Amino acid sequence: MLALPLALTSISRFQNQPLVEWFVTSVVLAQPCDGIPMARKPTLKDVALAAGVSEMTASRALRNAADVSDRTREKVARASAELGYVPNRIAGALASRSVNLIGVVVPSLSSFVFPEVLSGISSGLSGSDLQPVIGVSGYDLLAEEKVIREMLSWRPRGLIVAGLEHSEAAQKMLKAADIPIVEVMDVDGEPIDYCVGISHLKAGRLMAEAILAKGYRKIGFIGTKMPFDFRAQKRLQGFKDGLAQQGVELTAQKHYDGSSSIAKGRELTAVLLKQAPEIDCIYYSSDVMSIGGLMHCLAENLSVPGDLALAGFNSLDQLDGLPIKLATTNAFRQEIGRKAAEIILDATPKEAQARDKKFIFVPEVDLGASL
Repeated sequence: MLALPLALTSISRFQNQPLVEWFVTSVVLAQPCDGIPMARKPTLKDVALAAGVSEMTASRALRNAADVSDRTREKVARASAELGYVPNRIAGALASRSVNLIGVVVPSLSSFVFPEVLSGISSGLSGSDLQPVIGVSGYDLLAEEKVIREMLSWRPRGLIVAGLEHSEAAQKMLKAADIPIVEVMDVDGEPIDYCVGISHLKAGRLMAEAILAKGYRKIGFIGTKMPFDFRAQKRLQGFKDGLAQQGVELTAQKHYDGSSSIAKGRELTAVLLKQAPEIDCIYYSSDVMSIGGLMHCLAENLSVPGDLALAGFNSLDQLDGLPIKLATTNAFRQEIGRKAAEIILDATPKEAQARDKKFIFVPEVDLGASL
């Protein structure tokens, strides 16, 4: 029986089930298939022999210990690469009580939003020894709790979690974790440790002010993942507050508990206009939905913004190249991810920290040509 050198464990459950991806070095017992011999897994001893050093020196070189010369480190690295050697990080974690992983928990990977946050995190960690691993909660706090528990059990160097709202058990785990915790995307609340993001209440108010300044008064709203997306709820509340400051109320609104899509945006726009044909402007919880609104208008020969004004949120790249530049709000997704990674890289032990807890980006409204 032979040992396979590396297993990539990927547990994927869709439809609001958690997804956790861990790069884990593990030993798996297996029989050779159909008489085909399986190569023996290279060991640290093999690397040491190939490099002409002791196992202890090879181990220290692979861990970038300060007392190993550059020449020795290069020899060990070359031998390791030639043999295809993969260090046992689990064994290292048992010794150091941590691994070079950063846990990242987001609600979704199916939208265009969170992959850009992850891109920022990856960029922020570039050049370090830390690698991000991803868990997806599906906007389900209990699913998020399970993902957080699993991630913390591996003793990561830090944890990045989308949002400020968590289950009671998850909050206790995060508060007890002796690692940097960075909650991202939202600053409307008190963070457990750090938070990086925008005020969604302010984003909603700013868009309300922009729409009212253009003279619209019969205003509708279409939102997805309601009521599970706490940030979308805050934007809606800020939007209503902004309207109320000038004596205006929403004419009609449509909430959908599923994910954003162009098709759903087109469908719900038709439904809302049938319900309230007097509407002259629609604010959407996402750009993807507002693109669907534009598709409805094009299909029905409605002029934008002459017959109907449209505005979304997130400033997605997908807005580029449309027949009309849709109004939106820049939420600085990549910048937020990059800053979260930088916080973890720079963090000192909690008991020694005297720091700002919030890093706030100011949302920027882009009027485009659809208002």
